[in-house]
Amino acid sequence: MHVRYYENVELEGLPPSYSLTSKYHTVERKRAMAKYHQQSLHWFRKGLRLHDNPSLLAAVRDSQEFRAVFILDPMFVKSGTVGINRWRFLLQSLQDLDDGLKGLGSRLYVLRGKPTEVFPDIFKKWKISHLTFELDTEPYATQRDEAVEAIAEKHGVQITKKSSHTLYDIQSITRANGGKTPMTYQSLLSIVSKMAAPRKPDPALSKEDLQDCKLPVTSDHDSQYGVPSLEELGLDPKDAGPVLFPGGETEAVRRMEEHLERQEWVCRFEKPKTEPNTLSPSTTVLSPYLKFGCLSPRLFYHKIQDVYTRKKNHSKPPVSLHGQLLWREFFYTVAATTPNFHKMEGNPVCLQVPWDTNQEYLQAWKEARTGYPFIDAIMTQLKQEGWIHHLARHAVACFLTRGDLWISWEEGQKVFEEWLLDADYSLNAGNWMWLSASAFFHQYFRVYSPIVFGKKTDKNGDYIRKYLPVLKKMPSQYIYEPWTAPRTVQEKAGCIVGTDYPRPIVEHSVVMKRNIERMKKARAEKYGNNNGPQKAISSPKTSSGGTKRKSKSKDDAGSSNKRTKKMTDFF
Repeated sequence: MHVRYYENVELEGLPPSYSLTSKYHTVERKRAMAKYHQQSLHWFRKGLRLHDNPSLLAAVRDSQEFRAVFILDPMFVKSGTVGINRWRFLLQSLQDLDDGLKGLGSRLYVLRGKPTEVFPDIFKKWKISHLTFELDTEPYATQRDEAVEAIAEKHGVQITKKSSHTLYDIQSITRANGGKTPMTYQSLLSIVSKMAAPRKPDPALSKEDLQDCKLPVTSDHDSQYGVPSLEELGLDPKDAGPVLFPGGETEAVRRMEEHLERQEWVCRFEKPKTEPNTLSPSTTVLSPYLKFGCLSPRLFYHKIQDVYTRKKNHSKPPVSLHGQLLWREFFYTVAATTPNFHKMEGNPVCLQVPWDTNQEYLQAWKEARTGYPFIDAIMTQLKQEGWIHHLARHAVACFLTRGDLWISWEEGQKVFEEWLLDADYSLNAGNWMWLSASAFFHQYFRVYSPIVFGKKTDKNGDYIRKYLPVLKKMPSQYIYEPWTAPRTVQEKAGCIVGTDYPRPIVEHSVVMKRNIERMKKARAEKYGNNNGPQKAISSPKTSSGGTKRKSKSKDDAGSSNKRTKKMTDFF
């Protein structure tokens, strides 16, 4: 074979950075030319950020021309399953992303339509040869991506996809466990303790990364490809709540840095000890930013580690800030390998429970008309603001399912999916199964009281007064149980129960006992007489409205009651 060599030759058509100062093979020259003349396209879905975005960096590496797109599928707008607050958060995140790209000389192209219909057109129009995107493990996403990959192959487009939405590539966790999915949080901790720490975050996309790329932007970009408004999506901004948590990478990083400056707080942080009904959040509220990928979990993890390194003592998983990220990792891992994870039927990890169908109860719960002020205040905050504390989620989820109304967790999941800014397939389904004692959590006899639980951290009922103004003048001694207030007290407070505020739709002390027996029966049908991983023991209610165990009997995994309590108090 005849081989030609070049010394100190600048390849024609390539920038000076491709100048050769050593012998160069003809074949390598052709490869370099082909590689450099790529027309690259990065597809944003989640991962709405410029920092720690390896698939984005892969798009600009050795590329001649670069574009970034987000495809807005009208189906999701028309379906009504996503609330206006989350739409607003998404649009804010896209605008922030566009602003970030604009600062680098590029722009975000927002396209509308189904990805399978959009890509064939833009592959041809823009002569795309390389498509990159972040790996997504959700069932809808995997089906969508497989269809897009088939279209790309048909058009001769190379695909690059990389994992960056979780701390680890989910497959690496199951591989480290012999191909098996860890079904408990403790088993996940055991696995990752033997793995290397999550990889360090990649640097943010910079002007230097783009210096050799053409960045096509036309004068009519905003009208053709700009981020739409809520009105353009057919949504009325007046229906949205206050903007307490603006979307976008800029706000995500700002909030993260703000919290990390409180180093003592970071080191002492224990999630179960935070309060569900404070007038301002007692936690980081970074979950919406992690959900949309405005914040990299790996960046957050290593920033926390930097604080831990500077301090001698700090909290540990499951309750620490690292522990929160690992809980996220746990549910992502289980969801990625479990069919029908978001349903009861056909879900191998979910207890099959004969839940009731009661639209009256369901609507009362959703519309904050249960007659229990603590529950109704939480649901009001959820609808207005798109976020509630994790213990508040516990309270309303338990109330809807095994605690009081005996309605399927799938119904509650739908409401959270609509209203939560941080609604996430894996976490939403996993937590609803947990809180309904359908999976992961087996102490079904521990029930949150809709009366007592809120009093532990807010005796005066200020949280209720904020979100239920009708009860603003109700005396503190009655605010959690206004139906017990004498008529004269109700009149003075300007709130007559049954007229201005509803009576309780169920009697908690009665339905709780009945539902415990129903859950016990459902578990017996699956597990037999031992009633499953955690045998039920009838006992008096605790101050939190749950029930306490009579002895320190061990669960099936051999864990002590003390450790089990710590774990179950967390979620």
